Amino acid sequence: MATTEYRVTGMTCGHCEMSVREEVELIAGVEDIRVSAQTGELVITSAAELDDAVVLAAVTEAGYSAVRA
Repeated sequence: MATTEYRVTGMTCGHCEMSVREEVELIAGVEDIRVSAQTGELVITSAAELDDAVVLAAVTEAGYSAVRA
């Protein structure tokens, strides 16, 4: 198991959280996602280490920006 944390900018509400969650769920190996518009945190638990570029692309697809924390 691997846990990775990212800082997401631009989220303001529950709909924003849902958009990010829906995109990140599509990444192979993702087992759990915690996302908070209030804190700007995205925490992903996965079977193995994820490629940051893939995660960042998913967040961008949802309409937001992120960096690894």
